[in-house]
Amino acid sequence: MNINRLTILGASTAAVILLSGTTALAEPGAWSDEPVRIVVTFPPGGTSDLVARLLAQHLDTDFGQKAVVDNRPGAAGTVAADYVAQQAPDGTTLILSNNAPFTIAPTRFKSIPYEPLEGFTHLAYIGASAPGLFVQPSSGITSLDEYIAFVKERPMTYGSSGVGSISHILGVAVDQALGVESIHVPYQGSSPAIQDFRAGVLDSFYDMVVQNSEMIEDKEAVAIAIASPERNKEVPDVPTFREQGYDIVIENWVGLSGPAGIDPMTAEKIHETVLAVFASTDVQQRLKELGITHTAMSSEDYTNFVANSIEVWAPLIETAGIKE
Repeated sequence: MNINRLTILGASTAAVILLSGTTALAEPGAWSDEPVRIVVTFPPGGTSDLVARLLAQHLDTDFGQKAVVDNRPGAAGTVAADYVAQQAPDGTTLILSNNAPFTIAPTRFKSIPYEPLEGFTHLAYIGASAPGLFVQPSSGITSLDEYIAFVKERPMTYGSSGVGSISHILGVAVDQALGVESIHVPYQGSSPAIQDFRAGVLDSFYDMVVQNSEMIEDKEAVAIAIASPERNKEVPDVPTFREQGYDIVIENWVGLSGPAGIDPMTAEKIHETVLAVFASTDVQQRLKELGITHTAMSSEDYTNFVANSIEVWAPLIETAGIKE
Protein backbone atom coordinates (compact mmCIF):
# COMPACT_ATOMS: atom_id res chain seq x y z
CA MET A 1 0.00 0.00 0.00
CA ASN A 2 1.26 3.43 -0.95
CA ILE A 3 0.51 5.42 2.20
CA ASN A 4 1.21 8.68 0.38
CA ARG A 5 -1.93 8.01 -1.67
CA LEU A 6 -3.94 6.63 1.20
CA THR A 7 -7.68 7.15 1.35
CA ILE A 8 -8.72 5.23 4.41
CA LEU A 9 -12.42 5.06 3.64
CA GLY A 10 -11.47 3.62 0.25
CA ALA A 11 -14.06 1.27 -1.15
CA SER A 12 -16.59 2.18 1.49
CA THR A 13 -16.68 5.77 0.24
CA ALA A 14 -17.86 4.57 -3.16
CA ALA A 15 -20.93 3.06 -1.55
CA VAL A 16 -21.76 6.38 0.11
CA ILE A 17 -21.51 8.34 -3.13
CA LEU A 18 -24.18 6.16 -4.72
CA LEU A 19 -26.69 6.73 -1.94
CA SER A 20 -29.78 8.85 -2.20
CA GLY A 21 -31.64 7.47 0.81
CA THR A 22 -34.00 4.53 0.89
CA THR A 23 -37.42 3.77 -0.50
CA ALA A 24 -39.98 4.31 2.23
CA LEU A 25 -41.68 1.02 3.03
CA ALA A 26 -42.82 2.03 6.49
CA GLU A 27 -43.97 5.19 8.18
CA PRO A 28 -41.69 6.60 10.91
CA GLY A 29 -42.93 5.95 14.42
CA ALA A 30 -42.61 3.83 17.55
CA TRP A 31 -41.89 0.16 16.90
CA SER A 32 -42.11 -1.22 20.45
CA ASP A 33 -44.28 -0.73 23.52
CA GLU A 34 -41.17 -1.46 25.57
CA PRO A 35 -38.36 1.08 26.10
CA VAL A 36 -35.54 0.60 23.60
CA ARG A 37 -32.01 0.26 24.96
CA ILE A 38 -29.30 1.96 22.89
CA VAL A 39 -25.98 0.44 23.92
CA VAL A 40 -22.89 2.65 23.62
CA THR A 41 -19.38 1.19 23.43
CA PHE A 42 -17.77 4.13 25.26
CA PRO A 43 -18.17 5.85 28.64
CA PRO A 44 -20.55 8.83 28.96
CA GLY A 45 -19.46 12.14 27.48
CA GLY A 46 -17.89 11.10 24.19
CA THR A 47 -19.24 11.56 20.67
CA SER A 48 -20.98 8.19 20.52
CA ASP A 49 -22.65 8.80 23.86
CA LEU A 50 -23.85 12.26 22.82
CA VAL A 51 -25.24 10.96 19.53
CA ALA A 52 -27.03 8.10 21.30
CA ARG A 53 -28.62 10.50 23.79
CA LEU A 54 -29.63 12.84 20.99
CA LEU A 55 -31.29 9.93 19.20
CA ALA A 56 -32.99 8.66 22.37
CA GLN A 57 -34.35 12.11 23.16
CA HIS A 58 -35.90 12.64 19.73
CA LEU A 59 -37.25 9.11 19.44
CA ASP A 60 -39.27 9.91 22.55
CA THR A 61 -40.31 13.50 21.86
CA ASP A 62 -40.90 13.18 18.11
CA PHE A 63 -42.18 9.63 17.72
CA GLY A 64 -43.25 8.42 21.15
CA GLN A 65 -40.65 5.66 21.27
CA LYS A 66 -39.17 5.46 24.76
CA ALA A 67 -35.40 4.90 24.65
CA VAL A 68 -32.56 4.79 27.17
CA VAL A 69 -28.79 4.86 26.74
CA ASP A 70 -26.74 2.01 28.20
CA ASN A 71 -22.96 2.65 28.33
CA ARG A 72 -20.96 -0.59 28.21
CA PRO A 73 -17.29 0.32 27.53
CA GLY A 74 -14.50 -2.23 27.45
CA ALA A 75 -12.21 -4.27 25.20
CA ALA A 76 -12.30 -1.80 22.29
CA GLY A 77 -16.08 -1.97 22.01
CA THR A 78 -16.28 -5.75 21.81
CA VAL A 79 -17.96 -6.05 25.24
CA ALA A 80 -20.92 -3.99 24.08
CA ALA A 81 -21.09 -5.60 20.64
CA ASP A 82 -21.04 -9.12 22.09
CA TYR A 83 -23.80 -8.19 24.54
CA VAL A 84 -26.08 -6.83 21.82
CA ALA A 85 -25.42 -9.76 19.48
CA GLN A 86 -26.79 -12.12 22.16
CA GLN A 87 -30.04 -10.22 22.79
CA ALA A 88 -33.47 -11.08 21.41
CA PRO A 89 -33.96 -9.70 17.88
CA ASP A 90 -37.12 -7.80 18.80
CA GLY A 91 -35.82 -4.27 18.23
CA THR A 92 -35.57 -3.40 21.93
CA THR A 93 -31.77 -3.69 22.22
CA LEU A 94 -29.68 -1.79 19.69
CA ILE A 95 -26.09 -0.57 19.52
CA LEU A 96 -24.66 2.71 18.36
CA SER A 97 -22.25 0.99 16.01
CA ASN A 98 -18.86 2.49 15.13
CA ASN A 99 -15.39 1.70 13.84
CA ALA A 100 -14.02 0.14 17.03
CA PRO A 101 -16.02 -3.11 17.34
CA PHE A 102 -17.09 -3.43 13.71
CA THR A 103 -14.23 -2.41 11.40
CA ILE A 104 -11.14 -2.40 13.64
CA ALA A 105 -11.70 -5.29 16.09
CA PRO A 106 -12.17 -7.97 13.38
CA THR A 107 -8.56 -7.43 12.26
CA ARG A 108 -7.01 -6.22 15.50
CA PHE A 109 -7.96 -9.27 17.56
CA LYS A 110 -7.17 -12.88 16.76
CA SER A 111 -10.77 -13.72 17.61
CA ILE A 112 -13.88 -11.85 18.70
CA PRO A 113 -17.02 -13.39 20.25
CA TYR A 114 -19.38 -12.15 17.52
CA GLU A 115 -19.63 -11.90 13.77
CA PRO A 116 -19.59 -8.22 12.67
CA LEU A 117 -21.79 -8.78 9.60
CA GLU A 118 -23.98 -11.88 9.94
CA GLY A 119 -24.21 -11.39 13.71
CA PHE A 120 -26.10 -8.09 13.37
CA THR A 121 -28.90 -6.34 11.56
CA HIS A 122 -27.28 -3.11 10.39
CA LEU A 123 -30.18 -0.68 10.44
CA ALA A 124 -29.11 2.89 9.70
CA TYR A 125 -25.95 4.83 8.99
CA ILE A 126 -25.84 8.14 10.88
CA GLY A 127 -22.68 9.95 9.83
CA ALA A 128 -18.98 10.52 10.35
CA SER A 129 -16.56 12.97 11.94
CA ALA A 130 -12.92 13.55 11.11
CA PRO A 131 -9.88 13.66 13.39
CA GLY A 132 -6.83 15.82 12.89
CA LEU A 133 -3.35 16.65 14.13
CA PHE A 134 -2.95 19.27 16.86
CA VAL A 135 0.38 20.76 17.98
CA GLN A 136 1.49 23.11 20.73
CA PRO A 137 1.25 26.79 19.77
CA SER A 138 4.74 27.30 21.23
CA SER A 139 6.19 25.00 18.54
CA GLY A 140 5.53 27.60 15.86
CA ILE A 141 4.27 24.85 13.52
CA THR A 142 1.40 25.85 11.21
CA SER A 143 1.65 23.31 8.35
CA LEU A 144 2.62 19.72 7.61
CA ASP A 145 5.86 20.83 5.93
CA GLU A 146 6.87 22.69 9.08
CA TYR A 147 5.82 19.67 11.15
CA ILE A 148 8.07 17.39 9.07
CA ALA A 149 11.06 19.69 9.49
CA PHE A 150 10.48 19.97 13.23
CA VAL A 151 10.03 16.23 13.86
CA LYS A 152 13.14 15.35 11.85
CA GLU A 153 15.12 17.57 14.19
CA ARG A 154 13.41 16.43 17.39
CA PRO A 155 10.88 13.55 17.55
CA MET A 156 7.58 14.69 19.03
CA THR A 157 5.23 12.85 21.33
CA TYR A 158 1.59 12.49 20.35
CA GLY A 159 -1.31 11.40 22.47
CA SER A 160 -4.12 9.16 21.29
CA SER A 161 -7.28 7.78 22.86
CA GLY A 162 -5.68 4.35 23.13
CA VAL A 163 -3.82 1.58 21.32
CA GLY A 164 -5.86 0.56 18.30
CA SER A 165 -7.99 3.70 18.36
CA ILE A 166 -8.65 5.78 15.26
CA SER A 167 -6.32 8.47 16.55
CA HIS A 168 -3.53 5.90 17.00
CA ILE A 169 -4.02 4.44 13.53
CA LEU A 170 -4.11 7.92 12.02
CA GLY A 171 -0.86 8.76 13.83
CA VAL A 172 0.86 5.75 12.30
CA ALA A 173 -0.51 6.55 8.83
CA VAL A 174 0.67 10.16 9.10
CA ASP A 175 4.15 9.13 10.23
CA GLN A 176 4.49 6.80 7.27
CA ALA A 177 3.07 9.27 4.76
CA LEU A 178 5.31 12.10 5.97
CA GLY A 179 8.38 9.91 6.40
CA VAL A 180 8.86 10.80 10.07
CA GLU A 181 8.86 8.95 13.36
CA SER A 182 6.96 10.36 16.32
CA ILE A 183 6.45 8.86 19.78
CA HIS A 184 3.01 7.41 20.50
CA VAL A 185 1.60 7.91 24.01
CA PRO A 186 -1.71 6.03 24.42
CA TYR A 187 -4.38 7.11 26.91
CA GLN A 188 -7.71 5.67 28.01
CA GLY A 189 -9.78 8.11 26.04
CA SER A 190 -9.10 11.47 24.44
CA SER A 191 -9.87 13.61 27.52
CA PRO A 192 -6.78 12.61 29.55
CA ALA A 193 -4.59 13.02 26.46
CA ILE A 194 -5.90 16.54 25.95
CA GLN A 195 -5.39 17.33 29.63
CA ASP A 196 -1.73 16.31 29.37
CA PHE A 197 -1.40 18.32 26.15
CA ARG A 198 -2.73 21.40 27.93
CA ALA A 199 -0.30 20.75 30.78
CA GLY A 200 2.59 20.66 28.32
CA VAL A 201 3.29 16.95 28.82
CA LEU A 202 2.54 16.14 25.16
CA ASP A 203 3.87 17.86 22.05
CA SER A 204 0.83 16.97 19.98
CA PHE A 205 -2.31 14.86 19.86
CA TYR A 206 -4.85 13.45 17.42
CA ASP A 207 -8.56 13.91 18.03
CA MET A 208 -11.79 15.03 16.38
CA VAL A 209 -11.20 18.56 15.13
CA VAL A 210 -14.61 20.19 15.44
CA GLN A 211 -15.02 18.99 19.01
CA ASN A 212 -11.83 20.84 19.91
CA SER A 213 -12.70 24.04 18.05
CA GLU A 214 -12.70 26.05 21.30
CA MET A 215 -9.07 25.09 21.89
CA ILE A 216 -8.27 26.35 18.40
CA GLU A 217 -10.19 29.59 18.91
CA ASP A 218 -8.56 30.15 22.32
CA LYS A 219 -5.13 29.45 20.75
CA GLU A 220 -4.51 26.59 23.16
CA ALA A 221 -3.74 24.30 20.22
CA VAL A 222 -2.97 24.60 16.52
CA ALA A 223 -4.79 22.18 14.23
CA ILE A 224 -2.46 21.78 11.26
CA ALA A 225 -4.48 19.18 9.32
CA ILE A 226 -7.85 17.45 9.31
CA ALA A 227 -8.35 13.97 7.84
CA SER A 228 -11.58 14.76 6.01
CA PRO A 229 -12.12 14.71 2.23
CA GLU A 230 -12.53 18.49 2.22
CA ARG A 231 -12.47 21.32 4.75
CA ASN A 232 -15.14 21.26 7.43
CA LYS A 233 -17.38 24.36 7.45
CA GLU A 234 -17.33 24.41 11.25
CA VAL A 235 -13.51 24.84 11.25
CA PRO A 236 -12.88 26.40 7.83
CA ASP A 237 -9.34 27.57 8.62
CA VAL A 238 -8.05 24.04 9.23
CA PRO A 239 -6.57 22.62 6.00
CA THR A 240 -6.96 18.98 5.02
CA PHE A 241 -4.11 16.51 4.66
CA ARG A 242 -5.07 16.24 0.99
CA GLU A 243 -4.60 19.90 0.16
CA GLN A 244 -1.15 19.75 1.76
CA GLY A 245 -0.14 16.89 -0.52
CA TYR A 246 -1.05 13.79 1.50
CA ASP A 247 -4.18 11.90 0.50
CA ILE A 248 -5.13 10.76 4.00
CA VAL A 249 -8.84 10.49 4.77
CA ILE A 250 -9.99 8.73 7.91
CA GLU A 251 -13.41 9.24 9.45
CA ASN A 252 -15.03 8.03 12.63
CA TRP A 253 -18.46 6.77 11.58
CA VAL A 254 -21.50 5.95 13.69
CA GLY A 255 -24.70 4.09 12.90
CA LEU A 256 -27.39 1.99 14.50
CA SER A 257 -27.42 -1.80 14.51
CA GLY A 258 -29.20 -4.60 16.32
CA PRO A 259 -28.97 -8.36 16.77
CA ALA A 260 -29.25 -10.57 13.71
CA GLY A 261 -32.74 -11.72 12.83
CA ILE A 262 -34.81 -8.59 13.46
CA ASP A 263 -38.10 -8.92 11.58
CA PRO A 264 -37.79 -7.08 8.23
CA MET A 265 -40.85 -4.90 8.87
CA THR A 266 -39.55 -3.93 12.32
CA ALA A 267 -36.11 -3.26 10.86
CA GLU A 268 -37.64 -1.04 8.18
CA LYS A 269 -39.66 0.82 10.79
CA ILE A 270 -36.53 1.48 12.84
CA HIS A 271 -34.64 2.54 9.73
CA GLU A 272 -37.27 5.03 8.61
CA THR A 273 -37.69 6.45 12.11
CA VAL A 274 -33.96 6.96 12.63
CA LEU A 275 -33.65 8.67 9.24
CA ALA A 276 -36.56 10.94 10.17
CA VAL A 277 -34.86 11.88 13.45
CA PHE A 278 -31.61 12.84 11.76
CA ALA A 279 -33.38 14.68 8.94
CA SER A 280 -34.77 17.29 11.34
CA THR A 281 -33.14 20.72 11.26
CA ASP A 282 -32.29 20.96 14.96
CA VAL A 283 -30.77 17.48 15.05
CA GLN A 284 -28.65 18.20 11.98
CA GLN A 285 -27.44 21.40 13.60
CA ARG A 286 -26.39 19.47 16.70
CA LEU A 287 -24.56 16.95 14.53
CA LYS A 288 -22.67 19.80 12.85
CA GLU A 289 -21.65 21.08 16.29
CA LEU A 290 -20.27 17.60 16.99
CA GLY A 291 -18.44 17.64 13.66
CA ILE A 292 -20.56 14.84 12.20
CA THR A 293 -21.62 14.90 8.57
CA HIS A 294 -24.91 13.03 8.19
CA THR A 295 -25.56 10.82 5.16
CA ALA A 296 -28.75 8.84 4.48
CA MET A 297 -28.13 5.21 3.54
CA SER A 298 -30.39 2.24 2.93
CA SER A 299 -29.89 -0.64 5.37
CA GLU A 300 -28.40 -2.71 2.56
CA ASP A 301 -25.90 -0.02 1.65
CA TYR A 302 -25.03 0.43 5.31
CA THR A 303 -24.30 -3.29 5.63
CA ASN A 304 -22.09 -3.10 2.54
CA PHE A 305 -20.40 -0.04 4.02
CA VAL A 306 -19.45 -2.02 7.15
CA ALA A 307 -18.16 -4.92 5.05
CA ASN A 308 -16.07 -2.63 2.85
CA SER A 309 -14.71 -0.76 5.86
CA ILE A 310 -13.38 -3.99 7.37
CA GLU A 311 -11.38 -4.65 4.20
CA VAL A 312 -10.06 -1.08 3.97
CA TRP A 313 -8.99 -0.90 7.61
CA ALA A 314 -7.26 -4.33 7.72
CA PRO A 315 -3.92 -3.27 6.13
CA LEU A 316 -3.85 -0.08 8.21
CA ILE A 317 -4.21 -2.04 11.43
CA GLU A 318 -1.51 -4.46 10.35
CA THR A 319 0.79 -1.56 9.44
CA ALA A 320 0.16 -0.01 12.85
CA GLY A 321 1.33 -3.28 14.45
CA ILE A 322 -1.64 -3.55 16.83
CA LYS A 323 -2.85 -7.06 16.06
CA GLU A 324 -3.49 -9.03 19.26
